[in-house]
Amino acid sequence: MNYTLHQLQIFTKVSELQSVTKASEELHLTQPAVSIQLKNFQDQFDVPLFEAVGRRIFITEFGREIAEYAKSILLQTEKIKQSTQAHKGLLTGSVKISVASTAKYVIPYFLTNFLKDHPAVDLKLDVTNKSQVVQSLEQNSVDLSMVSVIPDAPAVLNEELMENKLYLVGAAEDDRLGSQVNLKSLEKVPLIFREKGSATRLAMEQFIKDNQINASKTLQLTSNEAVKQAVIAGIGFSIMPLIGLRNEIQNGEIRIIKVKGLPITTNWNLIWRKEKQLSPVASELVKYVREHKKEVIDTKFDWYNTY
Repeated sequence: MNYTLHQLQIFTKVSELQSVTKASEELHLTQPAVSIQLKNFQDQFDVPLFEAVGRRIFITEFGREIAEYAKSILLQTEKIKQSTQAHKGLLTGSVKISVASTAKYVIPYFLTNFLKDHPAVDLKLDVTNKSQVVQSLEQNSVDLSMVSVIPDAPAVLNEELMENKLYLVGAAEDDRLGSQVNLKSLEKVPLIFREKGSATRLAMEQFIKDNQINASKTLQLTSNEAVKQAVIAGIGFSIMPLIGLRNEIQNGEIRIIKVKGLPITTNWNLIWRKEKQLSPVASELVKYVREHKKEVIDTKFDWYNTY
């Protein structure tokens, strides 16, 4: 047999995701490249590793056994790499972090100097919505996560970072609502929501429910950026995290509208599974964030408390 580490990596990812398409996306390879390497790997075995039924891939019992061996080999090669770098006095390895979509405006500032101090560290950052973040924790497929609302399950430990404030916003030139409005006036304008599973959507829904607002027209968009652009265009109004609106407010494209009960305030938290044994890289990152978070907040988010 003459299989390569690259083939082992591809096969383990395909077996994990049960999909060539998803594996190619995670590995940043084309589907044909993954399919070719998968076939070359299979050709070295007389027993099928997988079965293709339509467009779906099903790993055989033998394939699952080989996948476990492959994971072990890849883990050992990673340890060789880490050991080599450690002898050079370098922190090495990878850390995978999943973050709620609006956290992308926050998390880079807590990572920048850490990555500069440790150039041998590889970062994998997955930006998604809260439900997917929680799912990645449940599946133990990430080291750390960042959310504004700590999930009930799985049990996690956390490091609190900074406030997350949500305001009602509209286009600067949209005069359908005044600068200070009665809650019932929100029933007369289109309200723009994030997709299901988003913490921002949950907060907005809870606010509407608590205040017995009967929204007459609602729209749903699948990213914070899409909601922002829809607001700027004057399509409607939304309750959005302030953290992603700095430029648009300062440029006069979006305005904050004063409403009783807003802002909604939560806290961004770096979290990880309570029973998880963090890798040396993840442990060092948590330690770094704990020691430097005040400095980061004071220097990078000094504008935040002016609203």
